[in-house]
Amino acid sequence: QVQLVESGGGLVQAGGSLRLSCAASGPTFSTYAMGWFRQAPGKEREFVAAISWSGGSTYYADSVKGRFTIFRINAKNTVYLQMNSLNAEDTAVYYCAASTDWSVRTQTAFGYDYWGQGTQVTVSA
Repeated sequence: QVQLVESGGGLVQAGGSLRLSCAASGPTFSTYAMGWFRQAPGKEREFVAAISWSGGSTYYADSVKGRFTIFRINAKNTVYLQMNSLNAEDTAVYYCAASTDWSVRTQTAFGYDYWGQGTQVTVSA
């Protein structure tokens, strides 16, 4: 079992940047694909980005391509989400998740086995 703890959220002005971190417990982090999702008030949870076990492959939602970067450091059991050029539409609770799969399902919440508690990101206009 994997436990995930997100950090790095906060309040930022539009156009600014934040880096989210997700620290995983356990010795098997490198065997999980990792993803980031977000959920804004009144909206469903949506896929943001995913990265394969080795970090060699990534997926992004169209809404964040070119602005967000997902990467991982397996030696630190941590996955990151670098967010640049933030706008008000990026305001949400951001969750990281771990998956034993690497397929199109890892672009949906159904593809993930473990979830963190989330970290709030608020972008002011």
